[in-house]
Amino acid sequence: MILQNKYIRKLIIIQSIILLFISTVSCSGNKEFYVSTSFHEPATEGLRFIYSEDGLKWDSVPGAWLKPTIGNQKVLRDPSIVCTPDGVFHLVWTTSWKGDLGFGYAESKDLIHWSEPTMIPVMKNEPTTVNVWAPDIFYDDENEQFVVVWASCIPKRFSLGVEEEENNHRLFYITTKDFKTISETKLFYDPGFSSIDATIVKRRKSDYVMVFKDNTRPNRNLKVAFAKSPLGPYTKPSTTFTESFVEGPTVEKVDSDYIIYFDEYRKFSYGAVKTKDFIHYTNISNIISVPQGHKHGTIFKAPVSVIENLKKTFELSRKQNQNPENKVLTEVK
Repeated sequence: MILQNKYIRKLIIIQSIILLFISTVSCSGNKEFYVSTSFHEPATEGLRFIYSEDGLKWDSVPGAWLKPTIGNQKVLRDPSIVCTPDGVFHLVWTTSWKGDLGFGYAESKDLIHWSEPTMIPVMKNEPTTVNVWAPDIFYDDENEQFVVVWASCIPKRFSLGVEEEENNHRLFYITTKDFKTISETKLFYDPGFSSIDATIVKRRKSDYVMVFKDNTRPNRNLKVAFAKSPLGPYTKPSTTFTESFVEGPTVEKVDSDYIIYFDEYRKFSYGAVKTKDFIHYTNISNIISVPQGHKHGTIFKAPVSVIENLKKTFELSRKQNQNPENKVLTEVK
């Protein structure tokens, strides 16, 4: 019995040390998953996540983790997250299809407990703005500031092309260090046609790539442009590297390859290509796996412990509610 008690005490000590180690891992910890933000249509339940060990085969994190409460339509679409060196996750999202002059923002240290969602009114000085779509958050580590890029329509502001005035998007941006003091809104990129869903990739110092959607009919496909700064100026757009009817690109680096995921919205599926240089591409849609129903977000990395805590918290909530359908967790600070 004495030996058994000693064994149990030793086991408890070992487990405590392991848990302590896990709890101190930050966003840049060694043991990490690829994680992507997501949402389910009609985007009223809240923020969701999927995760992957290899960046190719994905699984769902159960539950919805931030219920949409702001905006005219109170939806949470196109969620985009970046994790800063201090271990804080910063989230932006689309709050309405039309009618809002800003995007949503919240932050969290664990993806479970969130600050109170706030509206960042980036188009308040453009009252005729039709929408604020798909904000994408990028952390500029060299200048220690956030860059948020989104698409908006301002009727009769830009050359019309083949699109109607209320579907003639251009890309805009702001910078901020804390989401309290926000820069003036400026035009980010005007390729001469309707453009949405931009995301910025840093390859190395003074080497940036923007992946975005050509939203003109009949194209509705993805292109890239290059710059020496995250704020541009960016080059003329490339030729497309995808078929039509795709959107919501997000990019991850796996070994020496960049993998670009995109939402094939008419097929209700995901596609992907890999590239080393953003010039030559190989379609790898046949080797990826994304759970059905998940819509486009952005890929980031998070410690394994963060994902395990999400799953444990959901399971605890499910048992307490005795209702597996009660999946919305809305804890805020």
